[in-house]
Amino acid sequence: MNFSADKASRKWLCGGSACGERPMLAVAAVLLMLFAPTEPAAAARRPGVWSQGPWGDLFREKRPKLRRAALSASVPLPKPRPAEAPATEPEKPAAAEQAPAEADKPAEQATPAPPPSACRLALTDEIAIAPSIPDIHGAGGCGGEDLVRLEAVVLPDKHRVLVKPAAILRCAMASAIADWIRTDMAPLAASIGSVISDLDNFDSFECRGRNRVLGARLSEHGRANALDVRALKLADGQSISLTDRTVSRELRESVLHSVCARFSTVLGPGSDWYHEDHIHLDLMERHNNYKICQWNVWDPLPQIAPLLPAERPDEAPPREVAAKSDAAKSDAAKSDAAKPEAAKPEARKSDTAEPDAGQTTPPTKKRRQNRRF
Repeated sequence: MNFSADKASRKWLCGGSACGERPMLAVAAVLLMLFAPTEPAAAARRPGVWSQGPWGDLFREKRPKLRRAALSASVPLPKPRPAEAPATEPEKPAAAEQAPAEADKPAEQATPAPPPSACRLALTDEIAIAPSIPDIHGAGGCGGEDLVRLEAVVLPDKHRVLVKPAAILRCAMASAIADWIRTDMAPLAASIGSVISDLDNFDSFECRGRNRVLGARLSEHGRANALDVRALKLADGQSISLTDRTVSRELRESVLHSVCARFSTVLGPGSDWYHEDHIHLDLMERHNNYKICQWNVWDPLPQIAPLLPAERPDEAPPREVAAKSDAAKSDAAKSDAAKPEAAKPEARKSDTAEPDAGQTTPPTKKRRQNRRF
């Protein structure tokens, strides 16, 4: 394509001076538009300067107009508070809302402690050191109420008999043990010239069946109503072991009569093989106040026989006289054997004859194995 100045004059319909003025006007319009916004911003603070004229609609800040009627219709106002509404409490701090709610809760749920029982009031520190402990409610009926921990029995002379280890018992059982020690055992120890220092506690509260047999009936130990005693230790170092055969039989018999008169159940040697080394005491309640006392006080074991025979006592008859009497007896026996059978009917009849009606035979005395009350 060929281009020249002559052809250009034909294409653009402008004269020489006109074609030079139009670009200048376009440049001036662009510069005016670039620098014009600074003035309307200042003029916006002076109403009336730019709001009129051809630039008013271009630089005027248009704001939406709110309609009061439409606003009031779309957003309803809250209803007035009724007169019977409760008064609102002032807001509490967040830290004050947490602790007081939990601190006041136990005070509301706490129930007043039950008053002490008559047994608890009677079992004072002058009789026994037995502080109360909380009730125990275990599985299968184990435990009980009005429980104490028997630590010592206080004798009338203020001497203490320690219970080793301390026994967990019902108050009634602990009171019975204290009365037994104070009334019966302390005078018994004084009769042999000593004082009781310790009570050997073999077992007290233990949640188990009788004789520790699996599935057996609940023992009185599981109800804190029983105590197993092995021995009473004295202040001079001696010990009254209740099942020891070397201890005086008279002393053990005294303990037997004492416990059987006070407790509803007494089990010891001879009752079963579970109680060969201790004495079981409890206050089990039975029909018609039935009591059981099964404790055989065995005699001391026999001494070992000497290797040589004992010496002949002085009051024994002379050996010659004894020999003659033995020979006479043997001759009489031979003569009786030589007699015919017909000569002995009366003797046989007399041997087999029944006793006369007036004659009485002494009854045979049987040994009683168990004592029951």
